[in-house]
Amino acid sequence: MAIRQTHLDRLRDGSFDVLVIGGGINGAVTSAALAGRGASVALIDRGDFGHFTSQESSNLVWGGFKYLEHYELWLVFTLCRSRNRLMKAYPDNIKELPFLAALDQSSPYSPHFAALGALGYWGIGSFRTKPPRLLDPAAVKAEEPVIDTTTVRGAIEYRDAYLKDNDARFVFSFVRSAIEAGGTVANYVELTSAERVAGRWHVGLRDLETGATFDTSARMLINAAGPFVDGLNADWGLRTDHRIVYSKGIHLIVPRLTTRVHERVLAFFDDTGRLFYVIPMGMRSVIGTTDTRVDDPYTPIDDDDRTFLLDQINKRLDLPRPLTFDDIIAERSGVRPLVVASGGGDKTDVDWTSLSRKHEIEADPSKQAITIFGGKLTDCLNVGEEVADAVERLGLPLEPDLGNWYGEPAADTRAEFYRQSRLMRLDDLRDKPEVEPLSDRLWRRYGRRAFSMLEAIREDPTMGQEIMGSTDYLRVELHLAASTEMITRLEDFMRRRSKIEQVVADADIVDSTGLREVAEILFGDRADEKLDEYFMSRPGPR
Repeated sequence: MAIRQTHLDRLRDGSFDVLVIGGGINGAVTSAALAGRGASVALIDRGDFGHFTSQESSNLVWGGFKYLEHYELWLVFTLCRSRNRLMKAYPDNIKELPFLAALDQSSPYSPHFAALGALGYWGIGSFRTKPPRLLDPAAVKAEEPVIDTTTVRGAIEYRDAYLKDNDARFVFSFVRSAIEAGGTVANYVELTSAERVAGRWHVGLRDLETGATFDTSARMLINAAGPFVDGLNADWGLRTDHRIVYSKGIHLIVPRLTTRVHERVLAFFDDTGRLFYVIPMGMRSVIGTTDTRVDDPYTPIDDDDRTFLLDQINKRLDLPRPLTFDDIIAERSGVRPLVVASGGGDKTDVDWTSLSRKHEIEADPSKQAITIFGGKLTDCLNVGEEVADAVERLGLPLEPDLGNWYGEPAADTRAEFYRQSRLMRLDDLRDKPEVEPLSDRLWRRYGRRAFSMLEAIREDPTMGQEIMGSTDYLRVELHLAASTEMITRLEDFMRRRSKIEQVVADADIVDSTGLREVAEILFGDRADEKLDEYFMSRPGPR
């Protein structure tokens, strides 16, 4: 909590080049890009970083194979290029993996036609992944026995990538990058007013943890509020060429469905002709996503959503028994903010099923304001760079882009961490089957900060013990999170800095004997207060 107070103190009566509103992937990457190029940057969010749309993704980093259906070749090319950049910059966090798309009698494409598309996709992606394959039904059954091949005509396998950890943690990596470059950031801070006076924006803020109000100022505002950009622009009196419509997507997290040890995404066409997936998440599987037109960015899951996805997957997998509501460990539900032209009509007259996840950047020179519309995790580096270009066009000079605001540490630093890990036999601290080595996990999650973890474990072996039973988190990770990750509420750690809530059933979390120690490490003498707050926020029974 101390780190958050430090940043609040900087915000109070502060004067910045840029104030970024919204701490999802767009706001986080923008803050990192600008701070890394020498701008004085402040970032705020009325919730936690990555707490809304950015925590509800599929965790996939992909070039948009499905966009080939609408001949959006340039978009697919740019997304594939972005995917390749991310895989190169984050080799331990973003991994290539195969997508096995089973095509049955109701699929809109034949296996051979889909294979041609996969071959083209591979080429558009500059051949940076392993090549695609065409499989007959027997090969599909041999490689993934869980697939019911009764009506399967064949399958294609193509390659994309995914995040080994969760999407919200990836978002926070850019927040950390902004902090390390001198940026000021604060979660649970609400924008209450914004007025442009004498060439600067004078902004009223409220700390939602204490209710305290204060002011800050900035030369320029960046609207990175995701699904809420239109409302914010209306409040500021900005007219834009684009606006947002919403598509609701849900995922259900269940026990692992695939039987093979290696990780692979299974893809199917549902009964409406749209793709959905079975995505690996450790010892869990993520089923989704749906695509439903909605008018409200708040999208709770209902029984119709659950029934639809479970019905679709039960039809296509050969399971010992059908999945039911009782198998659902956790759920994800969010809206995709899709970009359309502002002119003409209202938000109900858009053919949203044909819309892609492109982004648009709009700048208003007279008001010194920039809006980021749409976008997706895969395209985040482009968003950061394009916003920086827009900032310069509005008259704020930046330092040259050295590319040091994103990516993992250098290979030599990684090698030294693994050398020290071997010397202290870090990976011998646990012997669970089918669990990745501790050295891999700590390096991937924490990078250079993992060195301090090695030292802490050497000094106190209890720091290397797991906390909360099977959640796969060490005591030392909690101590580091408490001092460096601006965790303000218990959910911030349980849902976003970690993915515990996504892989452990809610009842098991509540009953865990380690939950109190987690709260005590994170919040000290406020542990009881934060536990009560957490329990009050938990969802009721399905």
